[in-house]
Amino acid sequence: MGIRSYVLDGDNIRCGLNNDLGLSPNDRKENIRRIAEVAKLMVDSGILVFAAFIAPYRNSRMFVRELMSDLPFYECYVNCPVDVCETRDPKGLYRKARVGEITNMTGLTAPYEEPESPELIVATDLMPLNQCVDQLIEFLIVRKIIFSRAPNGHSLQQSLT
Repeated sequence: MGIRSYVLDGDNIRCGLNNDLGLSPNDRKENIRRIAEVAKLMVDSGILVFAAFIAPYRNSRMFVRELMSDLPFYECYVNCPVDVCETRDPKGLYRKARVGEITNMTGLTAPYEEPESPELIVATDLMPLNQCVDQLIEFLIVRKIIFSRAPNGHSLQQSLT
């Protein structure tokens, strides 16, 4: 769509910036703190940032919300039951957690505190990927975060519906 954007996720952050962190509660808190600081710098520079992380603790999510208070910030709860996550597990992390090779696995051996009032909920177990993406894009259009035209000249929002 020609929008300067970037996805921050566990793969690209834990391989470098956060490669010294594990899955303990304190490490998870620090993981989210560092990500939030990076995201804030990127958003401040005009980049649309999608920070795709498991943030299992409400206090960490509240920290991010407060840190971003002077910038556009929307909490999106990508809601998917653990059993569905296990079927989509390309790295075998859930299998490793089930046999004890990984400890502190969110939803299995570590808690997950569901968001209380996210701005957007995407139920990935109920919709195919393209509909989830359309839901997110429509949300951003409605919130006036993105403005775009589809290649056919119609508004992107018309093209999505």
